[in-house]
Amino acid sequence: MRLPISAIEVMTQEQCDYLQAWQLRCYEAGLVGCDYPKAYGGGGHEGFQRIANHELSRARVPFLINIVGLSMAAPTILAHGSEEQKRKFIPGALSGEEIWCQGFSEPGSGSDLASLRARAEPDGEDFRIHGQKVWTTFGPWSNWIFVLARTDPDDRYGGISFFLMPLEQEGVEVRAIKQISGESEFGEVFFDGALAKREHLIGQIGEGWRIAMTVLGYERGATTLAYPAENDTYLADLISGVKENGDFERADVREKLARLVVENEVLRANGLRTLATLAAGQAPGPESSMEKILWSEYAQRQSDAALDLLGPQAQLQPRAPGARETFDWAYQFLWSRAGTIYSGSSEIQRNIIAKRVLGMPTK
Repeated sequence: MRLPISAIEVMTQEQCDYLQAWQLRCYEAGLVGCDYPKAYGGGGHEGFQRIANHELSRARVPFLINIVGLSMAAPTILAHGSEEQKRKFIPGALSGEEIWCQGFSEPGSGSDLASLRARAEPDGEDFRIHGQKVWTTFGPWSNWIFVLARTDPDDRYGGISFFLMPLEQEGVEVRAIKQISGESEFGEVFFDGALAKREHLIGQIGEGWRIAMTVLGYERGATTLAYPAENDTYLADLISGVKENGDFERADVREKLARLVVENEVLRANGLRTLATLAAGQAPGPESSMEKILWSEYAQRQSDAALDLLGPQAQLQPRAPGARETFDWAYQFLWSRAGTIYSGSSEIQRNIIAKRVLGMPTK
């Protein structure tokens, strides 16, 4: 079995099972959930998780498969869930026993998320969900999903509620979406009267939009120091390849490499600012939009530079004759195209910064 290079390359159940077991090992070793309270399965060491993530990224070990559970579901449940929900869901998210996916985007409701049409109809004390979600990260591999559904059709923002739901139930169908890079990390999820229990409602009816905004803040700021640490290893590989090709002494090449190194330090500094916000007990704010722009656009510039500087060697698939064994730059190039779109496009992030940071008028 070949381990996937990243979370977006999981293609087989065997790979998923291996990575799930790996996350459990990391959890048992105290490297996952470090800063969650012990009552909810965590280590009780506030602020340690970002350090652990940084070191795991530097070591280039297999990734933690429950990325949505760790970066979005668990933080949201900790911030907004009931005591019972925290005790029920957080330990499984940390250990990887329960893999989570995100049910936000719909056909026609991506950047304009508040236009979502999936509805939650009352059924006694509970609800029945009808509708469709798309671009559901890790949908094909998950067993739980957090869903935004409309409980009031006449209230654009106040008519949305936030539910936790098992995917393995009647009335739910998940279809994998094959991506340009060959994987099926995303899925479509169809709900036809699927059960959403009231006890799994996060917050109150109509509070889903407010909660969703904190979820997106966690998602956009989840990388903090992990991406710069990963970029350190990618840059080392790129510089090594350039030296092997004999181009390292060229002034134009060195300038391009130096710019990438400096930009990664900017990304690291912004990550430290986000880390300071989290360490102060505050939820990520508009600064997470700046971080999202920085890392997503940097990934594109980095992969563009690699394909330019390494030439045909960067186009070869891993294990092909003459290919670099350390990193698949062609794959990174394909995937980086999506980075400025998912989790809110760069245009949306700039609008958020303009309104919430700069105070600019909307018209």
